[in-house]
Order: sequence, then structure tokens, then C-alpha cells
Amino acid sequence: MCGRYAVTTDPAKLAAEIDAVNEVPEPEGEDAADLDAAPRSPGVNYNVAPTTTVMTVVKRHSPDNPDDDPLLRIRAMRWGLVPPWAKEVGKGPLLFNARAESAAEKSSFRSSVKSRRCLVPMDGWYEWKKGPADSKGKPTKIPFYMSPQDGTRLFMAGLWSVWHPRTGPDAPDQAPLLSCSILTTDAVGELRDVHDRMPLIMPYDNWDAWLDPDGRAPDDLFAPPAESLVDAIAIREVAPLVNRVANNGPELLNPL
Repeated sequence: MCGRYAVTTDPAKLAAEIDAVNEVPEPEGEDAADLDAAPRSPGVNYNVAPTTTVMTVVKRHSPDNPDDDPLLRIRAMRWGLVPPWAKEVGKGPLLFNARAESAAEKSSFRSSVKSRRCLVPMDGWYEWKKGPADSKGKPTKIPFYMSPQDGTRLFMAGLWSVWHPRTGPDAPDQAPLLSCSILTTDAVGELRDVHDRMPLIMPYDNWDAWLDPDGRAPDDLFAPPAESLVDAIAIREVAPLVNRVANNGPELLNPL
């Protein structure tokens, strides 16, 4: 699975890096000084957790010129997909992961698999391995951090959705909510020593097919990544600091 990750760039820099349109608004007023403000939260974060607002990459046509070629766009989304048919946000399961091999069969993800696929950029992700029992006989979990050996960025396959709040004379004025889920697959290579699942890495060569807004992605893109791709991932044990979401700094990435 993938329930925590780190990212060390902001939307503007990422947009310049991959030649995308940045659609994440700059924080204004009091939010500009608030590190936890929603518009700013897609920036640098060493301990990204579900329900956080995160950066995603989509490829969409212009709403004003739908016949134009689709462009890469950076969008802010809630990590934890809210299906369009949900009655309320936060009442159902926290859908921050979706199994790549069965997402198309699930009512929560079926429509997203067809035409709303995204990428979730990250520097690396955390996973917990089962450890020995403690002095009281309770099982322990050892945190590990997985990231590219060469320091490049990872882009994980994801699904996204648009949820529209209820309308009516007594309904609060709310904007539509964009939300996403990271796809997971069977772990490959040495990653199996840490956990049996891993986020689905999407190589750059497959971006066009994966992000195509006009059709379903080929079935082979939902398969586990090649072992040669996973061999370039470094695995290191890190301190239990990452266990608390409140801890958020570069020290979380230090080898234990």
C-alpha cells in the first residue's frame, strides 16, 4: 500500500519542470503564512498523509477550447477519493489507495479508470515492515523510505474524481471537490522484503497513454512495473519520527 510519502517541490516548480500549466492558486491573506493552508499544502511536505491536499498531474482539454490538444496541468486534490455519488465528504471509506488489478470493477473507481487518471508526484514513499515483538509481546512496525537512487522524482499512477456538493436554498455555497487515490500493485524485487504491495510507478514513456483524457489506458499499464525499474529504488530504514503525522522535516528521510 502507500499511506505516506514525501515531496520536496511546489506546484510552480513542478509545472516548469514538466512543462505543465499550474492550476494551483497561490495562498492569499492569512493563508499565505499558514503552512497547513489548503492552497499551499500541495508544496513541500516530508510526511504527506491521507486527507491532505496534494499535487497531481492531469492531462485535459481547455474548457474554453475543447477541440484544442490536451495539456498537462498541475491540480490540487484531496488525497482520498470521494466518489461522485457520495452524499457527504468524510463519511465513507478513506479511499487513498486503489488496487490496480481490480479498480475497474469497483463502483468507487470505475468511472475514473475510464477517463480520469492522474499522476501523483513524490520524492519517495514510506512503508512499514513487521518487526519483532516488544517487551510486552506486542508486534512492532519498522518504517522504511523508498526513493530513486539517483534522486529523481517519482510519478505514481492515480485516479481522480469530481464531487459536487448538494444544491438548494439552504445548502452552503461550496466549490466542487477534486480528490484522488494512488494505485497500488504487487511489490516487485527487493521491495517485497518490506511489504507485499507498492504504489504503481508510471514511467515517463507511458504518460501520454495513461493521462489520455479521451480513452481508457491500455491494460498493460495497470500491471506491476518492470523489475529493472524497481532495481533503481533505494530502500533505507528511517527513524520512527515518521509515525506521527505532526512530524514534518527533512530529518524524516535520514537513514536510521
